[in-house]
Amino acid sequence: MSVINLEYLLKPRSVAVIGATNDPRNAGNIVMRNIMAGGFMGPVMPVSDEAEAIAGVLTHPSVKHLPKTPDLAVVCSPLDQVPEIIHSLKERGTKGAVLMGSGFASMTPEERLDVKSTILGIAKSPEIRIIGPKSLGFMVPSLNLNASLAHGAVGPGKVAFISQSDSLFATVLDWAIDKGVGFSHMIALGSRIDVTFADILDYLGSDPLTRSIMLYVESIKDAREFMSAARAASRNKPVLVIRPGQALDTVLGDVKLRETGDHWLMDEVYDVAFRRAGMLRVEDIDGLFDAAQTLSTPRQVYGKKLAILTNGTSAGILAADRLLNGGGELAPLSDETIKAIDGVLGAENWSRANPVDIPFNADGNAYSAVLKLLIKDKTANGILVMHVPWTAQPDREVAEALRDSLKRVRRMVLTAWLGSGAAEEAREVFRKADIPTYETPTQAVQAFLYMAEYLRNQEMLIETPDSLPTDFFPDTTGARAIVQKALDDERDSLTEPEAKDLLAAYGIPVVETRIAVSAKEAVIAADALGYPVALKLRSPQIPQPFDVGGVMLDLETPERVWEGAASILARCTRERPDAYIEGFTVQKMGRRLGAHELSVSATVDSVFGPVLHFGHGGMAREMIQDQALTLPPLSMSLAKELVCRTRIATLLRGTPSQLPVDIDDICLTLIQISQLIVDVPQIMSIDINPLYADSEGVLALGGKVEIAPFEGEGEARLAIRPYPRELEECVVLKAGRHVTLRPIRPEDEKTHRTFLSSLTDEDLRLRFFGVVQRDFDHKDIARFTQIDYDREMAFIATALDEKGEPETLGVMRTNTRPDNSEAEFAIVVRSDQKGEGLGSMLFYKGIQYTKERGTLVLEGQTMRENKAMQGLSKKFGFVVTPDQHDEDLVNMTLDMETVEI
Repeated sequence: MSVINLEYLLKPRSVAVIGATNDPRNAGNIVMRNIMAGGFMGPVMPVSDEAEAIAGVLTHPSVKHLPKTPDLAVVCSPLDQVPEIIHSLKERGTKGAVLMGSGFASMTPEERLDVKSTILGIAKSPEIRIIGPKSLGFMVPSLNLNASLAHGAVGPGKVAFISQSDSLFATVLDWAIDKGVGFSHMIALGSRIDVTFADILDYLGSDPLTRSIMLYVESIKDAREFMSAARAASRNKPVLVIRPGQALDTVLGDVKLRETGDHWLMDEVYDVAFRRAGMLRVEDIDGLFDAAQTLSTPRQVYGKKLAILTNGTSAGILAADRLLNGGGELAPLSDETIKAIDGVLGAENWSRANPVDIPFNADGNAYSAVLKLLIKDKTANGILVMHVPWTAQPDREVAEALRDSLKRVRRMVLTAWLGSGAAEEAREVFRKADIPTYETPTQAVQAFLYMAEYLRNQEMLIETPDSLPTDFFPDTTGARAIVQKALDDERDSLTEPEAKDLLAAYGIPVVETRIAVSAKEAVIAADALGYPVALKLRSPQIPQPFDVGGVMLDLETPERVWEGAASILARCTRERPDAYIEGFTVQKMGRRLGAHELSVSATVDSVFGPVLHFGHGGMAREMIQDQALTLPPLSMSLAKELVCRTRIATLLRGTPSQLPVDIDDICLTLIQISQLIVDVPQIMSIDINPLYADSEGVLALGGKVEIAPFEGEGEARLAIRPYPRELEECVVLKAGRHVTLRPIRPEDEKTHRTFLSSLTDEDLRLRFFGVVQRDFDHKDIARFTQIDYDREMAFIATALDEKGEPETLGVMRTNTRPDNSEAEFAIVVRSDQKGEGLGSMLFYKGIQYTKERGTLVLEGQTMRENKAMQGLSKKFGFVVTPDQHDEDLVNMTLDMETVEI
C-alpha cells in the first residue's frame, strides 16, 4: 500500500499514448481523441509505427524516441507487449501507467498470475504505478484530462468515484452527464495488479479537491490494507460504497458457498467491514449521489427524527411512510411550535401535527415563517421541505424565499420540489445555494436516512469503548496445548469435552461432559457427573443427533442411562444404517429454566479473516435466521452493538414474565471467543449452540471446534489490527517510580483528557506550535486515543497516582506513511515529570518501534526556541536543520538505517 508516485499517475504534466492508431474502434484512437477533446494543457505524445499523425498530433515510433519523458503512459497495446513497454518506460523514468490493452480477461488464473508477476517485476512498484490491466482509464476534470475509453466527459466537481467495474463506470458517467454532476476524479481500477482501492483512498483522503469519495466494490484483495485506508479516509471525509451483494456472491462465490447456501454471508461480512470502517453503504446509483450530495454539505444530523413541511397532504403521507419504513421517526412538535404556527397560519389551516401540512397555495413568506419555527424546535434532527406545483404560485418564487431564509441556518434542511419544468428551476436555486434538493419525497427521505446511518457509523468509529473486565486472564497456554494435541493426533476437530475445556480456559462457563464408547461407559460417566444427565449419540455422519432421535434428556438413574443408550442405538441403526457410531456424549443437565437459547460462533472468512456470529440459538437457529456478524477485535461497546443488531435482543431486555438477561456477560463471552480465535490461530471455527443466557449469566451447553495447522501470528489474520499488547513494558524513573510504557487504548480517553488539561500553556504552545484552546471535545480526544495501530502509534507513560487511580504522564506519537517510507513523531511530557528521564524513555520507545517495523526515516518538527527538544533529538542521532518554509521551525531527521537497537 503506497501513495508514492500516485501524483504522477493522477496529476500528470505530460501524457504518452502507447499503441495509438487511426482505427476509430481501437482503444489507442479512442483515448487519443478523448484526451485531445478534453483540452489537457500538457504535452500529449502518441507512440505508433502505423501513422505519422493521430488525432492531429505527430506520432513517435517508440518510447525511447519520445522528446520528453511522460509522467503518465496510457498503454493500449495488447497485453503480451506490455512487459517490453513497461521496461522501456522505466528506462525513460515514467512514473505512472494505465493498461487498457486486451487479453487479460481471456487468460486462465495461472496465466494472469504469471503476467502480474512479470509486469510488477519489471515495474518494481512503486517506481512505476500501474492501473489495470483491463482498465477503462480515468478522468481528472480539474486538469481537463480524460485518459479513458469513455463515450463522454464530465465537468469538475467535489466528488470522486472509483469503480471496480468498467460497465458501472460507464453507467455512472451517463448518469452524471444527464444530471450535470461534476467529479474531482473518475477512476476505473480494472484488475488491480498494483494500484488498489486502498492506494486511491489514501491519495484522495488528503486531496483538497475531493469532498466525498464514492466506491463501487465487488471484491477486496487485502482486507487489512483496505480497512486501514478506509478508516483513515472516512475520518476526513464521507466515503460511500455500493456493492451488488447476494446476487454477486451467488454468481462469483466459490462452489462450497453456493452448495451450502452460505453465499449470503460473504455480503454480510462486507457490510460489517464497511460499517466498521465508518463508511456508508447505499443500494443504488441514485442513492449513491443523493447521499453524497447530502453528506457533502456542512450541515449534519444527529438522529433519525425528521420534520416534514409540505403543501400537499398525499406527498407528506408518502414521505412519512417512507421514513417510518426505513427506520426513521417523525419528530414530535412541541406545544410552543404548534401555538406559534397557529399564530402564523391559523389553527384551522394546517394539520397541527407532523407532517406539517400547510395550505396548497402557501406563498414563499408563509413557507419561510413556518420553516423558521420548525428550525427553532429542537426535537427534529432534520427538516424536509416539500412543494407540490400550483399554477398560481410560482415554484421559483417559493424556492428563492426559502433560500434567503436559510442563509445563516446550520440545521439540516432538505428540499423536494415535485414536478418538472418550473420545479427544475427551483431545484437549481437550491443547488447553487448548496441546499440538498431532490425530485421525489422518497429520494429526499432516503438521503436523510442515509445521513443518519452514516453518522451512526462515524460515532461507532470514534466511540469510547467500555473497559474490559480486569479479571479476564485466559489460560492461553492451556488452550494451545489442547489444540496442538488434537493436531498431533492428525484430527481436524476437537471432541466435545476438549472443546469445552478450551472454552473453559477462556473463562466461558460450560456444562461438564464425558465421552463414552459404550453403554457401560456411559453409565460410569453419568455416575461420575451426577444425575440427571443428557445422553447424545456421537457419529461423524450425523452432525445433528436430534434428527434421528439420538438425544435423551433428564436421565436420572443408571438404569435410565443404560436403557437410553440401547434405545438410541436401535433408532440410529434403523434410521441411518450407513452411519458409523463412535459412542455417546454424557452431559450433566444444565438446568436454567426460562433461559434464552443463543448461539455464539466464529469462522474464518477468506478475505476478512476471523468473523464473529451472534444470534438466536437452539434447534431452530437455521430456520429463524436471526444472526448478526462483526469483525474482531471487540470491545464491550462493539459487542453490545452486535447484540443489538439481532431480533432476539428485544427479548433479552426482559419481558413482564422474565427478568432482563445479563447483557454484559453475553458481551464478555463474545470478547472471550474473539480473543481465543486470535490467540490460537489453528482454530478454523467455533460454534457454541446453545448458549443459555438469563439474569444469572451464560452457560455453554454445546461446543464444536474445527482446527487446522497454521504458521504465524494469529493477529495477522485480522482485518483490523488489535491492540498490540506485546509492546507494553515497565520502566523505573530516576526517583524510583514504576511506570508502564504502552500503546494508547480507546479506554484511555478520560485519563488522556486529564493529561491534556494538566499541561501548561507553554507545553501546549511548544507541542502544537501556537496557542491552543483547552476545551478538547470528544471527537478531538477520540482522534488521540482511537488510533489505527498499523499506521499510527502513541506510546503513553502511565502510573498510579496517590489515590491508586491511573494517570498519564507523557506521550510519544508516530504517524507512518502508508508505504512505510517515513514516519513523523511528536512527544510531550508533563512539566512536573521533566528531569526524571521519562522523555528519553518515551523517545527511545518510539525509535525502537519505528526501527522494528522497517520504516526508513523518522522525522519531526519543533519550534526554534525549543532547545530541550532539539537537544534530546541530537542525543538519539537526529540531524537538526532549519525549516526552509518557516524560520520559526526546525526539522529533526533520523535515518533509521543508521540506528542500532
